[in-house]
Parts: sequence; C-alpha cells; structure tokens
Amino acid sequence: MGSAMSGVGILTSKRARVQTLRLGTQSTALAALTDEARDCRICAERPIGQPLPHPPRPVVVASTKARILIAGQAPGTRVHASGIPFDDASGDRLRDWLGVSRVQFYDPDVFAILPMGFCFPGQDAKGGDLPPRRECAPAWRARFMALMPQIDLVLTIGLYAQRWHLGTLRKPSLTATIEDWRAIYAQTTPHSIVLPHPSWRNTGWLKRHPWFEDDLLPFLRAEIGARAGQIRPL
Repeated sequence: MGSAMSGVGILTSKRARVQTLRLGTQSTALAALTDEARDCRICAERPIGQPLPHPPRPVVVASTKARILIAGQAPGTRVHASGIPFDDASGDRLRDWLGVSRVQFYDPDVFAILPMGFCFPGQDAKGGDLPPRRECAPAWRARFMALMPQIDLVLTIGLYAQRWHLGTLRKPSLTATIEDWRAIYAQTTPHSIVLPHPSWRNTGWLKRHPWFEDDLLPFLRAEIGARAGQIRPL
C-alpha cells in the first residue's frame, strides 16, 4: 500500500453493500480506519443497553479532500436499505438547503459525511427513529476527525451533532442554538453552521421560524458555494 490510495467513498458493511459512489482520495491511515469501521459490530456484540436489533451496516463518507463535513444524526430505514447517506426525502430537503445537486452532494472531494451514529439505530414504538447508538461516537468520531484536518466547515444537524461539536456553545434548546448561528459560526474552528434536521417532522418548525430561510440559508449557500463551486440560487 502506498502513501495514498483510493478509499471507499460510501462506507457500508461487506455483507450488504449495494452501491459504491465515486471514490475519494484517502490517506493510508484514513483508508485503514475506514476498513476498520466497515467491520464494526460494537452495537451488536458489546452494546450499551440493548443490542442493535438488526445486523450493523455503517454508512459514512470519509475523505482527505473534502472541506465540508456533514455531521448528521444516524441513517434511517431507507439509508439502511441502500447504504447511501441521505438517500431519502430528508436528503432532498438538505440538498435544497445547500443548493447542490445529487452529483455534487455525493462527491467525496466536496463533502464528507460523518453521522453521530454510523448504523440505523432502529425505531421506537411510535415508528420514530431511535437516537444514535451511544457506542458509536466515542469509538470513532475523534479518530476520523483527526485524519480529516482539511475540514474547515461543519454542518451540525440536530441535537446530537451539536452536543458533540459545539460543547458549551450549545444552548438549552435546539431553537436557541440555531438562533445563535452567527455567533457560533464566528466562535468555532472549524466553522460550524447549525441546522435542524431536514426531516418532514420539522416542517412546522421551519414555518414558525421564517428567519431560517430568510437569513441563515443565504449565508449557508454562500459558504457552500465558496467551497463547492457553483450552486443553485435561492
């Protein structure tokens, strides 16, 4: 193995891979970590609480070229089936927020995607997705972040990502945190732009807070455009 190699862009389990997207360049160390994470079974074999109710299928995009990191929550049912991150209606809304096409979004030279939990955590009794598995972030997150020092913009999506990436800058509520987006951007290195989850469940929140679309999204798109090239206008 040389000093650099083509690494797996979309990370899924070996037993259930259905699609591999264009490969991003990974260092030897990042490629090795990707291989290790691909075989991870912590949440099934050494769980905190109940084990994962289905075979693990880690989904993550790691790259030494991307400047933008999408820090999401965890894969949902559709992503668990396809092995492709944000391959659902939430992903469509997120791409619309960013102003990018699917081709741009899945280019590992532009975006890295590192959810707080790599595997679909299952659902609760009401059919909602469970929180990210507690085993995942302590085992993997700092290790991946250390091997992607070129990241200079983190999109922290939802409570769990904001808790990990923002620390004491996070406010008592998701709304209060996102309302403080300008100060958070200025005080974080790499810069962080805080976002709600793009799920349809948050449509009401978006309607109650029009400043998100009027003020935050134009800034977000400008930051994405500065790193990803041409994007769609609002």
